[in-house]
Amino acid sequence: QVQVVVSGGGSVQAGGSLRLSCAASGSTHCKFEWYRQPPGKGREFVSSVERDGTIRYAESVKGRFTIFQDKDKVTVYLQMTSLKPEDTAMHYCQTECLVGDTWFANWGQGTQVTVSS
Repeated sequence: QVQVVVSGGGSVQAGGSLRLSCAASGSTHCKFEWYRQPPGKGREFVSSVERDGTIRYAESVKGRFTIFQDKDKVTVYLQMTSLKPEDTAMHYCQTECLVGDTWFANWGQGTQVTVSS
């Protein structure tokens, strides 16, 4: 099985920066996806990195957020800059990891990002 641990988050003023991390243990063959859920709204896609390194961003965060992996590809970081109040949300990391010949999908715990104006 794969364990997913999320860290980072916190409270900043508009224009500030935060970094989230998502660590997957049990596999080095994972796709990582970040989602967020603003207060009173549904969960939305933020960014992802495929096993082959392909990166995607939601339009709302392009140019402000950067996703990158460590060299062992077991931890993914979401560097968030130029944060806006509308970025306030609970952030989640999902992984899809290959263990042997089986794919496992797991969610990490959420981490709150709060941006004040």
